[in-house]
Amino acid sequence: MASLNVGDQAPDFELEGTDGPFKLSAHRGERIVLLFYPGDDTTVCTKQFCSYRDNDADMTSLNAKVVGISTGTVASKEAFVAKHGLKTELLADEQGAVAERYGIFAKRLKLAKRTVFIIDEHGRIAHQHGNLLSLSYDDVSALKSALDKLPAAA
Repeated sequence: MASLNVGDQAPDFELEGTDGPFKLSAHRGERIVLLFYPGDDTTVCTKQFCSYRDNDADMTSLNAKVVGISTGTVASKEAFVAKHGLKTELLADEQGAVAERYGIFAKRLKLAKRTVFIIDEHGRIAHQHGNLLSLSYDDVSALKSALDKLPAAA
């Protein structure tokens, strides 16, 4: 699939996760931060989600629903959450179908490239940022900065 751009309608999806099923379109009217990441309990992904855990007050102040998405099973995500005491809801895109629809699935590696998508209240992509080689991630301040640049909700 071709890459998505800011302003495009975000492809809808429904995935199972650590807090039960999550359907993107069920969250219309609120901002959603989709955090695609390569894998559970890997070095950089662990640093990323532990940083969100350690900055819980700042995460809450984002006024957006934040979810992580990667290939792997719900059981893998539940183990990742339990091992590190994570607070971010994680969704299981087991075959990478959602990552592929968003244009960030690395087929040879069978994983999502680390990418942030912010979906606005109308279901449109309002922000997109990828991390080259998935070796870095957007911290809480980067997420806040991106959200702060969006127009106020209508």
